[in-house]
Amino acid sequence: MPQIICIALILMGHEWRYSALAGGFAYAAAIFSFLGGVWWGQALASGRATSGAYVIAVIPSLLALALFLPWTFGWEWPGPALFYLGALILGSPLIDRALGYAAPDFLRLRWHLSIGLGSLTIALGFLSDRVI
Repeated sequence: MPQIICIALILMGHEWRYSALAGGFAYAAAIFSFLGGVWWGQALASGRATSGAYVIAVIPSLLALALFLPWTFGWEWPGPALFYLGALILGSPLIDRALGYAAPDFLRLRWHLSIGLGSLTIALGFLSDRVI
């Protein structure tokens, strides 16, 4: 829902459109980072995780931070960062599947949610030219 509100504000030309763009990035980055925590928890609960699973669980937070850095330094942002973040979210269920800790029902839900959030985040990337 937050991404839809952000898209609507941008399409309406609302004065908060730049804030909506930043908010859409922040929401997607927070959710992507949260997925790492889910992977960490699933690995811990399984009792059969190797250290590699815990390393993988930290990567989403580091990637989200790295995608935020261009904005903080005034480089080309936000379009590319939103495209990359959306693509990472779209592909994140593949990590769930590769780790092998997720229940089938959870994995099915993850696909639906990731396709929705990833696609809407990429849409924000396409709309970023209307803001800046």
